[in-house]
Amino acid sequence: MEHYRARNTDPITSWQAADEAKSLAKAHAAVILKTLMEQGPLGKDGIAFFAVLDGNQIARRLPEMQRDGLVGLTGKTVKSMAKRAEREWYAIS
Repeated sequence: MEHYRARNTDPITSWQAADEAKSLAKAHAAVILKTLMEQGPLGKDGIAFFAVLDGNQIARRLPEMQRDGLVGLTGKTVKSMAKRAEREWYAIS
């Protein structure tokens, strides 16, 4: 599914940067999916730890991957690195 990374009102430079980010987002999604398949359900921070990605990169990709039917929420929460509750995600096989 196509995910738009720039708004209609953004300048052309934003659209160009968004176009360049597409391949990076796909690569991140692949790493996230692989991590969840290998490690089992995890929160954002757990995924970031095992995938060696930044938590913000994970947080951006998870909703897109959920819309694409690749991941889902377990309905449980886990402790984040800051000891706060965060949602737990799993890979849909």
